Amino acid sequence: MKTASRILGTAFFLEGYEVQDAPRYGAERRGAPIFAFVRAAREIINERGIIGIPDLVVVADDTLVPVPAAGVLAGVAPHTVLLINSHESTATWVHRLNLAGPIVTLPATEAVEDRAELPYVGAACAGAAASLVGGVARASIDAAIRSELEPLGEAVVTKNIAVALYAYDSLSGQAGMVTEQEERPAGEWAVPEWVELSLETVNRSAPVIHAGATSDLMLTGSWRTMRPLIDYDRCKHCWWVCSTFCPDSAIDVSEEGVPKIDYDHCKGCLICVAQCPPHAIEVIPEHEGEEITT
Repeated sequence: MKTASRILGTAFFLEGYEVQDAPRYGAERRGAPIFAFVRAAREIINERGIIGIPDLVVVADDTLVPVPAAGVLAGVAPHTVLLINSHESTATWVHRLNLAGPIVTLPATEAVEDRAELPYVGAACAGAAASLVGGVARASIDAAIRSELEPLGEAVVTKNIAVALYAYDSLSGQAGMVTEQEERPAGEWAVPEWVELSLETVNRSAPVIHAGATSDLMLTGSWRTMRPLIDYDRCKHCWWVCSTFCPDSAIDVSEEGVPKIDYDHCKGCLICVAQCPPHAIEVIPEHEGEEITT
């Protein structure tokens, strides 16, 4: 999506627009949602930061739509056009989301095992967005991709151009459907109000993954790249150290005081490794740990 924003921003620039494009990264882990924002205007752009009420939202990964933490639909207004890269039909998404604004689907590429390897999805989204916005010619998309991707070689550039222009042409019947919202005067914005929150008890506010209202069903162990492994020959059963420092309480302790790592919820932060006094917790690559487990 960072690449898509760069391509779209450069295409707008080539058309004579003032442009901002900037990515925003989520948690520093593989698979975390990545957002990118593009502003384009004929006049000078004085606003900075995220776009609170977007005119167009492009979703490259449709699995993020139902995830509240991803915030895909944040700020969506009745005029906002939602473009989703998906195998599902437009009618399906209209039924699922029940939004007031228009929804457009861009046929997704063939399924792959690793969604991070979706081929040329950034170029496709940039081309489709340029078509929906209008005011961006095919030649500008071509030139923008060449400018942004030239270091990757002619073969990669040519393929990205083909994918982007195919997406551009696929939505030509809906070209220009994105409309710019009217800017609200500053005096109309509501004054923020304070919300007083009472203090919580320790049992409620502590990071206990298996407690109520937490993410017990979210198996965050798939986030790991490195796995902590306890060497019980060296373990001194000083369980209060590793289990207390674990930010998600992913270290269970038996009645005998023997610690055991809950690999379904261990995210691989390796804080336990740093805190273990006898250095009984070592680190191994995740794929080696899977072999030991099986």
